[in-house]
Amino acid sequence: MVKVLVAYFSSSGNTEAMARRIAEGAEAEGATVEVKSVEQVSFEDLLEADAIVLGSPTYYGTMAAQLKDLIDRSVELHGQLDGKVGAAFSSAGGVGGGQQTTITDILHALMIHGMVVQGDPHSHHYGPVAVGAPDEEASASCRRWGQRIAALAKRLAGESGL
Repeated sequence: MVKVLVAYFSSSGNTEAMARRIAEGAEAEGATVEVKSVEQVSFEDLLEADAIVLGSPTYYGTMAAQLKDLIDRSVELHGQLDGKVGAAFSSAGGVGGGQQTTITDILHALMIHGMVVQGDPHSHHYGPVAVGAPDEEASASCRRWGQRIAALAKRLAGESGL
């Protein structure tokens, strides 16, 4: 069974709510899921996961310093996350608040680690976004994203017939 780590920073609870909905989707796909705030994430957590999903509120068009700190420290693992599935999500206070730039900043770091990143041609292409608390549409997008990430991790681990 694949293991998905959903790690987030959340000051208002909105990004945490998104993380929990992503976890629901991954669990529905049969993955074992661990949801942690970035302050709780260890290097062992990153190494043990088959898929790592990182979430942050948007601060000035990019990720929160707390998530950036985890990414910066992860240089110690350079090359050891190669081939794992990576994904990102973000919340912001308003439409056009920079959610996509936040997500792509996170994805850039994951790709430098050699991680496999999957887009979505039918929904939020780079990863789920929410304006404020996740509404029904954002919640559905999060669940779908969790399912897609877990399904990709299963395929890469050889657990799927696809």
